[in-house]
Amino acid sequence: MTPPCQRWRDRRDSYRPAGEVITTQDYAVARLASDAVAKTFVQQHHYSATYPAARTRVGLYRHGALVGVAVFSVPCNVKALTSVFPGDPRDSVELGRFVLLDDVPANGETWFLARCFELLRRDGYRGVVSFSDPTPRTDCTGRVVFPGHLGTIYQAHNAQYLGRGTARTLRLLPDGSVMSARSIQKIRSGERGWRYSAALLAGAGAGAPPSGDRGRWLAASLARVTRRLVHPGCHRYAWPLRRGVQLAMTATPYPKEHEHEE
Repeated sequence: MTPPCQRWRDRRDSYRPAGEVITTQDYAVARLASDAVAKTFVQQHHYSATYPAARTRVGLYRHGALVGVAVFSVPCNVKALTSVFPGDPRDSVELGRFVLLDDVPANGETWFLARCFELLRRDGYRGVVSFSDPTPRTDCTGRVVFPGHLGTIYQAHNAQYLGRGTARTLRLLPDGSVMSARSIQKIRSGERGWRYSAALLAGAGAGAPPSGDRGRWLAASLARVTRRLVHPGCHRYAWPLRRGVQLAMTATPYPKEHEHEE
């Protein structure tokens, strides 16, 4: 049985029945020249409510209205790219965000993704890496805010499956969103952007950070307002965009439903 296709609106997931077909003449695909429109759309609708460091942004339009966004980005660690596509990390890119609204029919994902890849080929990219997060998350009341996803759309678009990414322990804020390790490090070291990261903890009930010892405040705040979640690693997928591009990893069979949380 073909699984339904996940959609998003205002950070809440829904599903389209498999087998739906979009009327392609109703849709158009265009680059988004700046981050502003893409960032607003992603932060409003994507479950993470966060926006990555974008290289290229592409919009899906229906009769002029924006109904989907793909953001091809720079990962936090470039090894996420070079471990799959050896060489200059600028030659490959991560599909950092991919979100379609809940009224886009089921095969809109693969149609949109194919158009995006055509644009990336014109730009000279050799390959795309993407990760799917299969681990559900809840808020502090136990309500599921992210059900997890296996990467069915990537499988449908003939991605190479390359196993799990790195296992790690996440810190969840009360609303179920992730307080990233990068944000925590910014606070600890006082890097640029640390005040924004600290505001996430403060808004969750930690109180304002002191002007002095941030380290002690950070440790106490993480213990008070976050929960630990042991994460086994996201599923990793890749697409070579040109003939002759070789992967540095060996592809394996796709993970299936009910197998990914073993």
